[in-house]
Amino acid sequence: MKKKQVPVQEVKRPVDQYFDDLNNNFQDPTNRILQIVFLPLFFFGLMGIIWMIPFPQFDFLVKLGWHTFLNWGSFFIAILIYSYLKLSPTLSYGVLLCIGVMSYFIVQFEYIERDGGPAVLLVSSIITVISLLVLWYGKSKEKSTISFKQFCLFLSIGPIWLWHFAFKKFKLKY
Repeated sequence: MKKKQVPVQEVKRPVDQYFDDLNNNFQDPTNRILQIVFLPLFFFGLMGIIWMIPFPQFDFLVKLGWHTFLNWGSFFIAILIYSYLKLSPTLSYGVLLCIGVMSYFIVQFEYIERDGGPAVLLVSSIITVISLLVLWYGKSKEKSTISFKQFCLFLSIGPIWLWHFAFKKFKLKY
């Protein structure tokens, strides 16, 4: 007597469920292009805003020369990478690479501000607001409507969602 084999259903990871939901709700080609451009800009602007929130200066850090690297942006990055590590370690490395590049440019903006250029907070705020408005406009082009909560989820999961397209293109596991 042969035993019947029960088909094994593959359990989807939470990150795959998020990606499926985002793929189903964001299908308009124009909106996809807007997401590819403005989602990283939104993230960059938000990181710049958080980076510029005044952080208490500790004397021992100033003496060590580490005071410029410890700011609220450091905590934001740590929390973000930790949450992405829980979802997909490999994709979180891609986001970490982007964060490194963005951090470099924020520091460059700080130098420009110090030399009399525009305030980093102002530039970051303008980038964030414009990006958010364009992303909201792109969302309105979709056939299916999403709630504000789903839109916020998209903004939080968006960076690793964009990286998953690159990983799929190069047939890398995530």
